[in-house]
Amino acid sequence: MTTADPSDLPPAGGRLIDAPLVPVRIGVLTVSDTRDAESDTSGAILVDRIAAAGHAVAARAIVPDAVELIRDRVLAWIEAGEVDAVITTGGTGLTGRDVTPEALEPLFDKRIEGFSVIFHQVSHQSIGLSTLQSRATAGLIGGVFVFCLPGSNGAVRDGWDKVIRWQLDSRHRPCNMVELMPRLMER
Repeated sequence: MTTADPSDLPPAGGRLIDAPLVPVRIGVLTVSDTRDAESDTSGAILVDRIAAAGHAVAARAIVPDAVELIRDRVLAWIEAGEVDAVITTGGTGLTGRDVTPEALEPLFDKRIEGFSVIFHQVSHQSIGLSTLQSRATAGLIGGVFVFCLPGSNGAVRDGWDKVIRWQLDSRHRPCNMVELMPRLMER
């Protein structure tokens, strides 16, 4: 008898229904002054996990830690209608060059307050109190989900495997963010 990989099981309180997956188009943005296509391991982890979950990597880019460059890239993807969600990696720390929250939070139409709380809970299981050094955040911009993760490989794994993956899976119950997508721009 084989046992399931724990990362393939929904978190406590969740379950998957037997239904087709609704694929989500996801943009992956790495924010870093030092990484390039070859050294962007956190972006590569996200790309691999997104594809393995049955979603589409609709766009991928690397930009330096600069408010305007981060905003320009995310807004270009959203305004072009290329993505249903954006996941950033990097720039959520406490140093002077960490500006991803400053770049994107002012653009949020709505904040997803619970994301930061849940991310820190799962991160605490992995790295303990060091999770305090992250300003992971999420919100909606123009009807698109935007998740901002730290740049470490471990944080990306925790953020995708234990939080984002399940909320972007249309089969996840009791609810998921995909079922909200048609109504995000209601007024």
